[in-house]
Amino acid sequence: MSISHRNNKSQARPVRKGLHPRNLHNQGYDFPALVKSHPALAPHVKPNAHGDLSIEFSDPLAVKALNAALLNRHYNVVDWDIPEGALCPPIPGRADYIHHMADLLGLEKPAIRMLDIGTGANGVYPLLACQIYGWQCVGSDINTQSLANVATIIANNPTLKDCFTLRMQHDKNHIFEGIIEAGEFFDVSVCNPPFHASLEEALKGSRLKLNNLARSRGEQKANTQSPTLNFGGLGAELWCKGGEQLFLKKLAKESQLYSTQCRWFTSLVSKADNVKPLTKLIRKLGAVDIREIEMTHGNKITRVLAWTFI
Repeated sequence: MSISHRNNKSQARPVRKGLHPRNLHNQGYDFPALVKSHPALAPHVKPNAHGDLSIEFSDPLAVKALNAALLNRHYNVVDWDIPEGALCPPIPGRADYIHHMADLLGLEKPAIRMLDIGTGANGVYPLLACQIYGWQCVGSDINTQSLANVATIIANNPTLKDCFTLRMQHDKNHIFEGIIEAGEFFDVSVCNPPFHASLEEALKGSRLKLNNLARSRGEQKANTQSPTLNFGGLGAELWCKGGEQLFLKKLAKESQLYSTQCRWFTSLVSKADNVKPLTKLIRKLGAVDIREIEMTHGNKITRVLAWTFI
């Protein structure tokens, strides 16, 4: 039985974080329970300026420990870890993406197959999709170190071995080609594209995030000597030539070539200015349905663009 059904009581609780109604993190974090599930989190938990238990979200080790605890307690994933410098995704937001995909596909549809483009070293989208809904997932990446790390996570969790497989993208100029096999069909593809055009741009973005975190907590300007450690990304996880705009353009164009082998192509779009030109391109490519799905996380609004040729 899927985790989402085992936790149906959470749907009746008031929503506080603006997340999807089925998201288990609408109530915030139960730090005592999380520490019990993952004792390594304990040294990072302390009262914040408001007297509530929290962690220092600009500390990469604290965020990684929180992620491991959340995956352990809520999704039955043990021994989750990522290499130093790898992208450490916020679990509530990533779970939201998966819940919205379930709504897009229809909760009643059995045997969903999902492709994660650029699964990274964290493998978080397939991990959540497998554990929440029992979907069959394929994660692809161009980085051998990232795939090796996810392979270790899968090996440490026997329930994942039959639902989460990995594929290497050998050509950085392609996205679906070399990954989707002949005669194969996916119900949905998901993607968290690299959103910076260069390492320098990624560093600036990391410094900005750190300072915003500090300011939101009433703290002084954050120490940004090593921002790549705080918001790391193994190469293509955070930046690529042309940034998000060029990557999404390539994603859209190549999706047309596999239009009969995937029902819904989807991607996070972090920059709102990229939505309109991408929508225009997708329509020109012949998509018959295009949807913009907004996701609210506190004061932050992100969006997923979904399109289908079927």
